[in-house]
Amino acid sequence: MRQVTPTNGKSVRHILSVSGGKDSAALAIYMRDRVPGLEYVFCDTEKELPETYEYLGRLEAVLGKTIRTLKHDGRGFDHWLSVYGGYLPSARMRWCTRHLKLQPLELYVGDSQVVNYVGLRADEDREGYLSTKPNIRPSYPFRDAGLGYPDVIRILEEAGIGLPSYRAWRSRSGCYFCFF
Repeated sequence: MRQVTPTNGKSVRHILSVSGGKDSAALAIYMRDRVPGLEYVFCDTEKELPETYEYLGRLEAVLGKTIRTLKHDGRGFDHWLSVYGGYLPSARMRWCTRHLKLQPLELYVGDSQVVNYVGLRADEDREGYLSTKPNIRPSYPFRDAGLGYPDVIRILEEAGIGLPSYRAWRSRSGCYFCFF
């Protein structure tokens, strides 16, 4: 793990975004003892599966630390659905991600220098969160360490948390009606 040195004299905050899924949970456990002062955040849409909230509670117990819940001005999915005239998010217009995931994180960060740890695995072929704010730098520890799906499962099993219970009937975390 490379050390992050402040470039402008400000201290650097270390924030790990937890989604309620297996990869971010495994990353939270993996990073727990590697980064002192690590902050854990969860951006709540208010439309998560009940099993997601239960899993976050189990994860907090394993971490021994609170996962801070973030919301955009306290407004949840229903508010933004109304703003968008009742139109659900789509592949072309994912307003939910922008208003309910990215903006709450960026508001929480403010002007702080931040390294944001993201749970993308080495065996995934997709991009992660790339902030437009120059003070937020993403870090992908699983990719950097070459860790993939089997490693995630091992980390979760060794920590005693296992997979989220919704995995019995669904493959990903997110709003209960999400098409992604």
